[in-house]
Amino acid sequence: MQATSSVSAQPDSAVEGRWVHPLCTPLALDRSGPFLDGPDGRVLSATADALQVSADEGQTWSDVASACHGQHPREPGSFYLVRAQDGALVMVYLDLANYRFSWDDEAGEAKDDCHLELRAVRSLDGGKTWVDRQTLLDGYNANFFGFIRLRNGRLVVVAEHLASQPGRWVVCSFTSADHGHSWERSNLIDLGGRGHHDGAIEPTVAELSDGRLLMLIRTNLERFWQAFSEDGGRTWRTIQPSALDASSAPGFLLRLQSGRLLLVWNRLHPEGGTWPRSQPGPAAEVAASWHREELSAALSADDGRSWTQALVLARQQGGQLSYPYAFERRPGELWITAGFAFRKGWENPVPLRLGLREDELLAAAVTASCH
Repeated sequence: MQATSSVSAQPDSAVEGRWVHPLCTPLALDRSGPFLDGPDGRVLSATADALQVSADEGQTWSDVASACHGQHPREPGSFYLVRAQDGALVMVYLDLANYRFSWDDEAGEAKDDCHLELRAVRSLDGGKTWVDRQTLLDGYNANFFGFIRLRNGRLVVVAEHLASQPGRWVVCSFTSADHGHSWERSNLIDLGGRGHHDGAIEPTVAELSDGRLLMLIRTNLERFWQAFSEDGGRTWRTIQPSALDASSAPGFLLRLQSGRLLLVWNRLHPEGGTWPRSQPGPAAEVAASWHREELSAALSADDGRSWTQALVLARQQGGQLSYPYAFERRPGELWITAGFAFRKGWENPVPLRLGLREDELLAAAVTASCH
């Protein structure tokens, strides 16, 4: 077994220009996820080359077996692991070994050599060998923020796909009723738009208490749009703007063991202020907020019909904390990370990896709403 040591990092509160909510504690992790509960209370994760396991809360990791399929943690929201009902490990991932982004600004379209395939693979022996490697979406696809197992055992992944004429993003889901052996694609959700960061982007998903699915979709329209599925992700028929304001950045939605929903995201404006809109251009045909200095969280006890007051978890003045990931390590014990955490713009990366208690987040949100 090859062991790797954790990388010692500055405490999050000691990073220049960074404020962290007092309820949050820094986590001694050497990575920002994704994670999966493993055997005997351990945690599973993966590098670009191997499936790994940690017995000390993510401080050190040991290789379980080779897992070199094209996944790579350098790109947040690019792969996830789920344990199927039959015990199989299933990975859905972007094949970054074959990545190429190529865009024609004048035409407003992806070029012919633009490609990043979405694939799936599974292991029946705990990660020692992998089978059924297959392509779910060819062409160009990008970050996604949801791969879950439903209570009935069905696997659901939500994804985005770069469409053409005009170039824009659309989203859909893939479902598997046979533990990841085969997959079925849903209808496409198309909100229009034109540009390499326009349309329906970077979805996240959770199962609701009545068995429906809720998908929240990044847009440039000042809020998340939401879609509902009544058949386990096979179709999405109710598609509408949500009440959640959001910048042009993804959120992460997670159903907690308490039954509450947790959402971590970048709001439209910083707390107590406003954020200027970008000008229309190759990225999007509308002016949009790209506010990413603050990472906020909220809870819902009624399947997303209402949310607690949003609580700012961390702020990076002049930089960004975005592309979040949330993991419930134990009931009510949350790990929250930012895939992109920079001191300035896209420069000087400093990780954000926080621990937070659900009950303390709820209490603070209730207190904030009373003021």
